[in-house]
Amino acid sequence: MELKRVVVTGLGALTPIGNSVKEYWTNLLTGVSGARPITHFDASKFKTQFACELKGFNAADYIDRKEARRMDPVAQYALATAKEAIADSGMDLESEDKNRIGVIFGVGIGGIGSLEEEVGNYALTHEEMGPRYSPFFITKMIADIVTGHISIAYGFHGPNYVTSSACASSTNAISDAFNLIRLGKANVILTGGSEAAVVECSIGGFGSMKALSTRNDEPERASRPFSGSRDGFVVGEGSACIVLEELEHAKARGAKIYCELAGTGLSADAFHITASHPEGLGAKLVMQNALEDANIMPEGIDYINAHGTSTHVGDISEVLAIKDVFGSHAYKLNISSTKSMTGHLLGGAGAVEAIACILAIVHGIVPPTINHEEGDDDPEIDYGLNFTFNQAQQREVRAALSNTFGFGGHNACVIFKKYEK
Repeated sequence: MELKRVVVTGLGALTPIGNSVKEYWTNLLTGVSGARPITHFDASKFKTQFACELKGFNAADYIDRKEARRMDPVAQYALATAKEAIADSGMDLESEDKNRIGVIFGVGIGGIGSLEEEVGNYALTHEEMGPRYSPFFITKMIADIVTGHISIAYGFHGPNYVTSSACASSTNAISDAFNLIRLGKANVILTGGSEAAVVECSIGGFGSMKALSTRNDEPERASRPFSGSRDGFVVGEGSACIVLEELEHAKARGAKIYCELAGTGLSADAFHITASHPEGLGAKLVMQNALEDANIMPEGIDYINAHGTSTHVGDISEVLAIKDVFGSHAYKLNISSTKSMTGHLLGGAGAVEAIACILAIVHGIVPPTINHEEGDDDPEIDYGLNFTFNQAQQREVRAALSNTFGFGGHNACVIFKKYEK
């Protein structure tokens, strides 16, 4: 069976540094940090008091006000990016076979804010009035409702589900969407990820693991991947949506094509529930699997959007894996971690970072890794590699690879390349 080719025809983004793809990309290239003191709740008693929140998001701009009240922000964010991506794709939905359009998103935590709110309300009301739960509690909390809302809004009857593999979730979703299209199971799939985890129990939980930066005096400089003084990641929130489409279907409707999705890879560290393998064995395997699937030699990759969370062990192990896989070519690559600007969107990270790869190919420019200071080096990191520190760099990007690694040892990788007729 000959596999079908899969291309990207639409993009939508809602991020801590921009509420549209255009704004997100502009701020990526200029090195804008989305980290600020937390406004969603009083964080004054927490060790970490900042995060990468959305700015100026109003659900009513995208969704009927009554419907929005019945959704957790994780679903609101996803619907907003789906709307932008569909408009960007130029699809005439009235003329499309909606039985052949699917929705697959990655969500790491789901409606954790709704869970926190409902449990808090229960604790307040239980003694005096007995248990009182909202009839919308379950449907706000469960992760799969994200794709349910999108399919209901647009009448898409194709494959519809959520993947959950911690911080690899949305890259897993992209991989699943890619495979279903190339196997002929759908013409179009809206894929991506969403997360709304800037809430007390999330910040408290990650903080108690000592996974978060505590640089409260300068939050905008807290996420500093590959720097010696890095002290943990910064939680982000938002969503991204990518329209993947079978090539001949896209050509038949005259769609603009951003690039081609060439291949994906999956692996497991099988090592530790939170720590990556110190030698990067799982990260090495997932990149090798993606290169094999894409039928691209290591020398064919020009840019790696690294997982690069700004944690001590994670950054080192990824660098070791890159050097193992790419050998001498590793020194000719551009590598950057856009989490230095957006923070870590957890289940939504892979989709947001995939868009950075797609636009790097389209525009021939690589976004930077910000916050590296001269002399702030880690002796375990090879600075002969080009981490694209502090300033975007112009170069032809024939193919770009994006890494995402999740708690539990889940690794996922996608490779986009220039579309060639």
